[in-house]
Amino acid sequence: MSARSSGGRPGAASRVTPATGSTAKQYDAAYFEKWYRDPRHRVKTPAEFTRQVEFVLHMAEWVLQRPLRSVLDVGCGEGQWGVALRRQRPALAYVGVDPSEWAVSRHGARRGLLQGSITDLDALLPADASYDLVLSVGMLNYLSAATLRDGLRQVARRTGGVAYLELFAQGDELEGDTDWPRPKPAAWYRTLLATSGFTPLGLHCYVTRAEADRVAALERL
Repeated sequence: MSARSSGGRPGAASRVTPATGSTAKQYDAAYFEKWYRDPRHRVKTPAEFTRQVEFVLHMAEWVLQRPLRSVLDVGCGEGQWGVALRRQRPALAYVGVDPSEWAVSRHGARRGLLQGSITDLDALLPADASYDLVLSVGMLNYLSAATLRDGLRQVARRTGGVAYLELFAQGDELEGDTDWPRPKPAAWYRTLLATSGFTPLGLHCYVTRAEADRVAALERL
């Protein structure tokens, strides 16, 4: 799932499960092959994905004013972000969380993936764990309103630097695996993100209110 105007990713990391209150889908080898790699269905080319990774990496390091050390990737799929980020930052500590049993069984041990959903973060992660960068790419629109609300609060508690939270609103032109609830108006998402503790920087980038002093007034929206 992606907005054409953003050059975003397909349903690659766009997962919904019975735990989110939606219909179960098979996030197996065939699903990942179709939405990640098949040129007929993928939304993002390898070059576009590389540009997105580099943008997020350098944006986070600009805010942190140091190299990136740790990443939490919520809805990580096969952990492609971890692979790409570690190419540029080999010492990076990466944790991916995804409900796909297949992806975690196949890649979990090598890539640092845990099986679970956005509402499982408090149960899966150490109580005091926070991360320089928290990602949730191509997944949040697939959640019910209640799950999104609970999940964003858990994400905020884990954000020690910057969050990259890809959400699309009513009126955005979308493509890819769009088997998901009808998007709400942008104002609804802005209110939810603010009440969850996030301050927007633009281009899906956020800091928590506790970290807002990392950025200048005109860097915030």
